[in-house]
This record gives sequence, structure tokens and C-alpha cells, in this order.
Amino acid sequence: MREIRVRVSRFNPAEDAEPHIEEYTVQVNEGARVLHALHAIHDDLDPTLAYRYCCGAGQCGTCAVRVDGEPVLACMEEARDGMIVEPLALPVLKDLAVDMEPVIAKIARICPRPDGELPPKEVIEEIKPLRDCIECLCCVSACPALLVTEFAGPTVIRQEMRLALDPRDSGDRITDAVKKGLFYCTTCKRCVEVCPKDIDIPGKAIEKLRELANRRGLTLPRHREVARLVQETGRSVERTGVTFLEQVPEVIEPDGPIRGEVGFFVGCMFNGRVPQTALDAMEVMKRNGIRVIIPHEQVCCGSPLIRTGQTSIVDGLKERNIEAFASRGIETVMTICAGCGATLKNDYETPFVVKDVTEILTEYGIEPPAKLDIRATYHDPCHLLRGQGIREQPRELLRQAVKEFVEMPVQCCGAGGGVRSGVPEEAMALGAMRGEAVKATGADAVVTVCPFCEFHIADCTDVPVKNLTTILLEGYRKKDAEQEPSG
Repeated sequence: MREIRVRVSRFNPAEDAEPHIEEYTVQVNEGARVLHALHAIHDDLDPTLAYRYCCGAGQCGTCAVRVDGEPVLACMEEARDGMIVEPLALPVLKDLAVDMEPVIAKIARICPRPDGELPPKEVIEEIKPLRDCIECLCCVSACPALLVTEFAGPTVIRQEMRLALDPRDSGDRITDAVKKGLFYCTTCKRCVEVCPKDIDIPGKAIEKLRELANRRGLTLPRHREVARLVQETGRSVERTGVTFLEQVPEVIEPDGPIRGEVGFFVGCMFNGRVPQTALDAMEVMKRNGIRVIIPHEQVCCGSPLIRTGQTSIVDGLKERNIEAFASRGIETVMTICAGCGATLKNDYETPFVVKDVTEILTEYGIEPPAKLDIRATYHDPCHLLRGQGIREQPRELLRQAVKEFVEMPVQCCGAGGGVRSGVPEEAMALGAMRGEAVKATGADAVVTVCPFCEFHIADCTDVPVKNLTTILLEGYRKKDAEQEPSG
């Protein structure tokens, strides 16, 4: 047995004006789950504590709560000393028990066809992962879109896709999904992160439904404009001047001995909208002995089209990009855009390895820059953190480059999934929340490694927003200036 402290949110709407935290000390066995701690509180200390549970085996979803801010199943999460247990981000009935009915009521049920046949085997395989949902609503509690829109939520859209695949169903699931906010999802994958069944709702449901919606002519007008631009120019953003690829040779040699070699996938934003950041990154690579090969025939990775369901030309883009790098014998392709990196890693089958710039630099190790005299915070791009599983590398690099580093809560900025272009009011609302989080840190600069995040956050805060490679380069320039002989 061991003794732990458990802080629990208590709230009775009939009696309390606001929720409050009460602390309990309980005895639990080694390996005890949060649910066991709640049982101990209820049975030994406070029988008025309200919470839900049923199977105790992670199969029913009844016991979902937030532990230290993360939606989890109480029966599966290990209890730890000092943890804070709160209800899901849903209307509270009492304490940890929430009103799930409004969301559950939106989850569609099958409308049987009189002549419906069993789905073929290949369709059954597509349906299977979507049927694993236990309707715990962890995903609903975590979804950023629900903070600012009337989005029906991830699991509601998941069910629409499940039924859309089922030939026994007669409902118009595509239209239903659009009405329920299909294009409100930022594809941040927060729902995947908290799902106890590991259901990839953005990839298996939302993007697939958007593809079906596109075939029905229901794609948002701005998204269609992006697709037109890719078809006509090979790029998803319009150029604002001389592009990155127009400014650089195909091979950039390092300043000193060659420590490594990478191909560079530049991405549309860094090529046409903010080429200076890509140029900064090249200077950092030169400084650290990394030879960079830059195929000039590369095009858009296809991410904006995949995320918005406009996939008809994506295979052609993939073939062009794979050939551009494979034909040169490149073994490692570097990205500096989180969206491009996630797409190349997750949506392509490549004969080469794809790595983010932060992975490259931490693996080789960098020359220490001079520390900038600033307090910096870091924004995790969703497509880097959850799309590629990269969290520590950018922080490791940033800590080497600034005098003070301060964390802020991880949250989607609102720019992804086509939301910034297609649903700008949602994007700005989420961006405003990100701006408030930045302000709360007291930081002098926000650092990130995604051009879309950088652009969007800059529209929502007065604090300068910079790419991590630019921060590193500024540190190197400061170092060089400090080493120059005086006089």
C-alpha cells in the first residue's frame, strides 16, 4: 500500500457558484488506477463524491475524466500522488459526472435500407476501426474546435463516416457531416492523442468524408481555389516575390568539413511566401557541416489537398516529389515545415527517410550559439507534435539559443486542416486564445517550426513570432560579433 494525495474538482450546480478543489489523502495498492483512488475517497472519506464507472476494464467509456488536464479513462490511468481529477469539458451534473446526452444525441444511428446487403470484406476492414469507439467523449472534451464553434465533435463525425461506408444505411451521411461541422476540424489530432482506442478520426473519418464531400461539389470555395493554384503552379500559395528556389543553387556546401548530407524539401510557404526563413535554415545547416541538396523540380507535397479532401491530383504530386529526390540518390530528406513533414512521413511511401530539421540538428549536434538575451516561449505545431511525435528536439535547440525559456500550454493555433482559409472566424477565435496564452508567459518572442502557425499566431499577438532556425542564426551572428576583435 502507498499513500497519495488526490485533488478532486467538486461542484454541485444546485448549491455551488463555482467548482472548487478538495484534497484527499488515501491509501491505495501499488499500480492502483485513478478509479481505485476515487473509490477509496468515496468509501472511506466522502460518500457524497459523484463519479461514474461501470466495467472497470476500459471497454465502456463510462469513467472518463480529466487527470492533470488530460482526458483519460479513470479505470486505465495509473493513480499518482498530487494528481488533479476533474470532469470532462462538458456540462457538469455533479462533481465528476457530466451531461453526455447532448453529444450522444447527435451520434447518428443506422437508417436501414430494405434491400441493404452486407458490406464486402474490404469495406468491413475500413469500418472496423471506426466501430471501436466506446463513446467515452474524451475526444469531445479535448477538441479545440468545440471551444469556439458549434462543431458536433470528433466522435459524431466518426459515426457519419462509419455509416457512409455501410451499404445497409440509407442516410445522406455526407450532407449530415457537412451540417455538423465537417470543415471545422483543424486535423490537430488531439482527439487521437486522448482516444483510449487509438482511433485516427481525422485520417480515417474526417479527411475521407471531406473527399466524399468534394465529389459531391461540397468543398468550401477557398479550398477549391487552393486546389486550382496547385494545379496551375504546382504550389498551394501565391508567390510574393523571388522564391527560395530561384535564389539558391541545387547544392549548398557547408562552411567546413562535411558532417552529413540531406535533401531539402522546402514546402510552398517557405518557397513563395517567407523564403528568408528557408535561407536562414540553410545558413544554420552550413554552419553545422551539413551538405544540402535542393531539387528544383519539387512541388507542393499535397497536404492542403489531402486535408481538404481534394485528392484527385495528389498521386501525381507524390510521384514528382519522390522522383526529384530518389533520382539523386538522396537517403535523408529534411523538412522545415511541420505540415510537409507529417505528409511526407504519413501519406507517402518513400525510398528515403524523412526527418524534421530539429531531428537533423539534434542528431548531429550543433555548434553552440550565443544565447540571445530574451525570454522565449515555444508553440508546438500540431503536425510536428502529434503528426510526427516530435516534442523535445525543438526545446533542446531553443534552450541553447535563448537566455530564458518558458513553457506555455499546448494548444492548436487554429490554422490547420484548411480552417484558416475555409473557416477564418474559427481560426481567428482559436488564434486569439493562443495569443492570450503567449501574453500570459511574458515572453519576448514566440518560437515555432511551422510557417502556418508562425503566420497565424503573428496575426493574433503583438509578440514577435520567429522560426527556430532564425533564432539559431541570430545566436550565431551574435557569437560572431562577440568574437570579432575590437578596434
